[in-house]
Amino acid sequence: MELFDVYKTWDIEPVKGFGTRLIDKNGEVYTDLYGGHAVISIGHCHPHYVKMLTEQLGELGFYSNAVQNHLQRDLAHRLGKLSNYDDYKLFLCNSGAEANENAMKLASFHTGKAKILAFGHAFHGRTSGAVAATDNPDIRSPFNGTDNVKFVALNDLNAVEKELSGGEYAAVMIEGIQGVAGIQMPGDAFLRELRRLCDQYGVLLILDEIQSGCGRSGKYFAHQWSGIRADLVTMAKGIGNGFPIGAVMISPTIQARYGMLGTTFGGNHLACTAALAVCDVIENENLIANAAKVGDWFREAFKGNPALAEYRGRGLMIGLEVKPGYEKLRERLLFEKHFFTGASGAKVIRLLPALTLGMDTAKSFVKAWNELI
Repeated sequence: MELFDVYKTWDIEPVKGFGTRLIDKNGEVYTDLYGGHAVISIGHCHPHYVKMLTEQLGELGFYSNAVQNHLQRDLAHRLGKLSNYDDYKLFLCNSGAEANENAMKLASFHTGKAKILAFGHAFHGRTSGAVAATDNPDIRSPFNGTDNVKFVALNDLNAVEKELSGGEYAAVMIEGIQGVAGIQMPGDAFLRELRRLCDQYGVLLILDEIQSGCGRSGKYFAHQWSGIRADLVTMAKGIGNGFPIGAVMISPTIQARYGMLGTTFGGNHLACTAALAVCDVIENENLIANAAKVGDWFREAFKGNPALAEYRGRGLMIGLEVKPGYEKLRERLLFEKHFFTGASGAKVIRLLPALTLGMDTAKSFVKAWNELI
């Protein structure tokens, strides 16, 4: 049997990692400024993370949600404290797509309505409901088609109000920063007005912080730059630093009942331990402030860069849109300078490094970039 060939991969196989460093099977060393799609939040193989997971594995790796698990309650407390959503409830699952599925389901239960308003170029996942709310027909099969999702342009308040005024919507769903779309930013004023419109029309606001959360933007959640609170916040990726875990933070206005949500593996002992270790490191090493500081430095360092058409993002969620003629820059950074980065199409290089990224490494990346242009 062979693998189902759906991934375009580089001919590189990392086998070891530490911090922002990766070592491949041939002993070549790379600097990781992508973190495996924003997953590696506290660096590869952080000693505290490894210690906690190893110790937990020696105690109990898994049991179902039919019994008590104090690690889930500990995690709810820690995430609430870190995010300033401590009055919300937490539902734990396994991935970002699953978190978004459950958030949409909760909104529909709560309002009794079916429709979701999403935004152009949004990416919310690849499971059935999540991909229906993703504005990419190339990954949405006929099975995923639905009339219950409508897309409007990002930052277009008139289009939002036109849709919501009809009274058909359960929720508006928006990313704190659009990642797959190339680091597209909802304006702070737009988010504040979006919150107001949702309140006016009795619609729940879902903030997808799967890629932009966990401190990456320089606040715990990217939408917190606007000063708003969402009714439902979805999380994954960076909260587990590589261990699969997703979560939904749920407003106290939304009532739970037995059986309305469920999962076999969600909130298991290892997943919760991984997330608790991440919380420890974020707090103890002041990583949210570090993300803001290094991100501010990157913005200044790239001002006026001759290869750059636009710099987008906040903190360590960065989109570098290159000018025509520089489309091969990402590939050259990897093979000539040994820097892993991400992409959105041919023109946008995405930086989503661990929040532990230091200034020396940031400076070495800009130096390498400038040597190639």
